[in-house]
Amino acid sequence: MGQLPSGLPDQVADDEDLARFLTQSSQYNKTIVKPAVFLPSVKDRETSVCRHGPEPAQQLWEHGRIATGTRKLHGAAIFKAKAVKDTNLEVTPSEPPARHAVIEGWPWIDDNPDLQKAKQKELAILLAHAAGKPVLKL
Repeated sequence: MGQLPSGLPDQVADDEDLARFLTQSSQYNKTIVKPAVFLPSVKDRETSVCRHGPEPAQQLWEHGRIATGTRKLHGAAIFKAKAVKDTNLEVTPSEPPARHAVIEGWPWIDDNPDLQKAKQKELAILLAHAAGKPVLKL
C-alpha cells in the first residue's frame, strides 16, 4: 500500500472515519443528517468527503473551511468507510486537497431518471442512518 501527499494510505480502510460537511441548516436537524446530503453531484457523479473523524475538532473545521470555500460551515456528518462499502459504493482518495476522498459507484440510469433517483436515494438513506446525529460547529 502506498502513501498520499497528506501522509494517509492510498486506500481507505473500513474503520476510517469520513466527514461530509454540512453547508445549510436544511441538511440536518438535531438528531439526524438528511439523506440528500450524501447524494452525488450530477456534474461528476460522486460525493466529496474528508478522511477525518470528529476529533480533533479544530482540524476537522479547518478541513471543512477549505472544502466549503465561501459557503457557511454548519457541521459534519461523520461515518465509517465501511458504511459506504456496505452499500456497494466505493471510497477513493482524491487529493488534493489533503484528506479529500470521493464516494463513487452511484447508480446512473440515463434512460430512467426516476429509477436512478430512487436507487440513489435508497443508498443515501443508508449513509444518513450510518452517520446518525450531526457534529455541529460551535
